[in-house]
Amino acid sequence: MEIATDMTDTTKTPATKNPALDRILVTGGAGYVGAVLVPKLLDAGYAVTVLDLYLYGEDVLKPCRDNPGLREIKGDIRDGEVVRQALAGCQGVIHLACISNDPSFELNPELGRSINLDAFVPLVRAAKTAGVKRFVYASSSSVYGIKEGVEVTEDLPLEPLTDYSRFKAECEALLDAEKAPGFTTVTIRPATVCGYSPRQRLDVVVNILTNLAFNKGEISVFGGSQLRPNIHIQDMTDAYLLLLSAADAQVDGKVFNAGYENHSVMQLAEMVQRNVGPQVALEVKPTNDLRSYHVSSRKIRDELGFEARHSIEQAVVDLIEAFRAGKLPGSLDDPRYFNIKMMQKVDLQ
Repeated sequence: MEIATDMTDTTKTPATKNPALDRILVTGGAGYVGAVLVPKLLDAGYAVTVLDLYLYGEDVLKPCRDNPGLREIKGDIRDGEVVRQALAGCQGVIHLACISNDPSFELNPELGRSINLDAFVPLVRAAKTAGVKRFVYASSSSVYGIKEGVEVTEDLPLEPLTDYSRFKAECEALLDAEKAPGFTTVTIRPATVCGYSPRQRLDVVVNILTNLAFNKGEISVFGGSQLRPNIHIQDMTDAYLLLLSAADAQVDGKVFNAGYENHSVMQLAEMVQRNVGPQVALEVKPTNDLRSYHVSSRKIRDELGFEARHSIEQAVVDLIEAFRAGKLPGSLDDPRYFNIKMMQKVDLQ
């Protein structure tokens, strides 16, 4: 099957640089999303400071290191002095750093709270003190909880089901309380991000299915009718650039969903099977977890002009190409692709 695509187009960024923002701090900038976002920020003309623990590899951003605008700081966002140093000279912040997903969070709830919640207000206040003009917070669509049979828009009540999503919701409110003249704040609630990154995750649904189909020749679907919103990593990173470039009045104090297609789990599995090949065995298994929700991205389209340009199928294709090119060795068991396995390996405290 011929699935080659022109990957050049997927890295083009629709947003222009905000002339009021020169240097951007990206917390978690060596993570799954950050590894795609940071090069785009540099290409757009921003200088970038990355603050990250680099748990998943020291060389994630190596291709960017010849750019004089890149500054990398290996450190913990819970360390106030490290945060102060990282914020030096920054006019914008994109806060990605967190213990991601429920299983990783539940592995050590105290650690998750310290990073995802307790460190948040000190970071925001340090940013204000440093003269940051815009603070972009990466929340999660999981803050909505279960919303059966309705289109999930930003004005619906938040009903988080886990500490991970509850702390995301709490941080949204804490950020709103810190909003002040000259300090523009905006929150984005992404759908599940999927696709290829130099710091690959293989523990989210589209990536899981593609990995198992390509490397084991079989995938299991639990239930199948549940809707799961996803967004291609190229579109997600474009959304962050747009949140930087938009006028203050367009984003200040606002919350935006960001997603693309609300496929059922079965549709995702069939999409993967179609692109990997008919030899992939697809088994359906029963489940008690039939949570289903449909996230709307109408607001970010209507108010900021953002529309996802990459299908979820393209994310599958991109991953297949990465597997074929040998970019993801040991993808079935290497801890660097699975957040919870890496958390267990390094025993972060």
